[in-house]
Amino acid sequence: MPAEPETADTNPDSDATPATPTPPVGLARRIRLPGAIGIGLASMIGAGLFAVWGPATDAARGGLVIALVIAAVIATLNAFSSAQLAMAHPVAGGAYAFGRRYVGPWTGFSAGWLFVTGKTASAAAIASIAAAYLYPPAPVPLAVGLIVVFAALNMAGVRTTARVSIAIVATVLTGLAVALIAAVSGGAAADLDPVTSIVTPASPYGVLQGAALLFFAFAGYARMATLGEEVVEPRRTLPRAIFTALGVVLALYATVAVLLVSMLGVNRLVGSVTPLADVLDPAWTPLVVAIAGIACLGSLVGILAGLSRTSLAMARERDLPGLLARISPRTKAPIVAEAIIAALAILIVVLLEPAQLVAASSSAVLLYYAVAHLSALRQPAAERWQPRAVAIAGLLGCVVLVAALPPVSILGTAVLLAVGLLLRMLAVRLRARSGPEGLAP
Repeated sequence: MPAEPETADTNPDSDATPATPTPPVGLARRIRLPGAIGIGLASMIGAGLFAVWGPATDAARGGLVIALVIAAVIATLNAFSSAQLAMAHPVAGGAYAFGRRYVGPWTGFSAGWLFVTGKTASAAAIASIAAAYLYPPAPVPLAVGLIVVFAALNMAGVRTTARVSIAIVATVLTGLAVALIAAVSGGAAADLDPVTSIVTPASPYGVLQGAALLFFAFAGYARMATLGEEVVEPRRTLPRAIFTALGVVLALYATVAVLLVSMLGVNRLVGSVTPLADVLDPAWTPLVVAIAGIACLGSLVGILAGLSRTSLAMARERDLPGLLARISPRTKAPIVAEAIIAALAILIVVLLEPAQLVAASSSAVLLYYAVAHLSALRQPAAERWQPRAVAIAGLLGCVVLVAALPPVSILGTAVLLAVGLLLRMLAVRLRARSGPEGLAP
């Protein structure tokens, strides 16, 4: 059984006496390098590739590629800090576990709460986008069904999650290669100066806002860190998986961005709901629609897996109800957390529109990575293999991108975090009254 997080206020269950007949079931290390890369790629090559270009171009205008470069640089800095932390502390929970260990329980809770709430909304948005592509007449029932199916697959064990992710990635990359080749060979470029259209921004603020929105598409590598307790040889596997997946995605997104701006122009791209289909002959539209829907499913399976593991880690530390820490003895998966997260995502699908959720998700995830960088700065020298300047630059970059997002999304994230902190404060006080074994603040 993998080691529990070494925090000051660990799960009381870990203090059980030797007389306990049945020890708690832990997560099993079953993911090797191909599976970890597959989960990361499936998480990143998803809804963002098909849904983020219009809003990001509206903000950055001709500076879309500059915005993409900024988002890519910050994503790379985040990957460095995430890899360093995961190598030293390979447990479930990602930045939640790192924040608790290296900064403090309240900081760790903030990261975990933002991830769970923000990414549950993302899961709902991605399921809705996939359903809209695959069956426009009735997207909501299909979105609900997709969440149920992929939550069930995750409950079957992390090997199933990895296999499904690899199959989805292979299908999507093949389809995208065909579509991009067809676009380059048969499409007509817009009547504009390609160099001017690609690198002329509307304003520095617009470029930063575009970068913050584009970051939504890169955040999938967090899923690999949240699965750290289930990776074989995590100190070797996780860094390789994170950087391999990120490198593939950076190359893919750069290719797509240049192609879209060159062939559609800024004005058409801003108003396009299906930009990859718009650069092709209408006969190719069914292929693009199918690829988009399948890619969204890859994001969905990865997000649900990451959410359940972060919820599990928070439940172990009593930051969420202990029931969420229950692991199936047969599949070694956190089945209760998976079921409850799926139920919440279904509720959001029924109540909200996907467009309302993308900016809020970007804000929450950027703050989540800010905690990761802060944790990396607090690591002892023996655990660090990168200069502290990397974490400092990443932390500043995350904060700047959050500040560039629309004020409504920032306010919404602030309210969400305040609610979470208030709930934790009440829980701490109630447990303090119940006895010395209560949760420490």
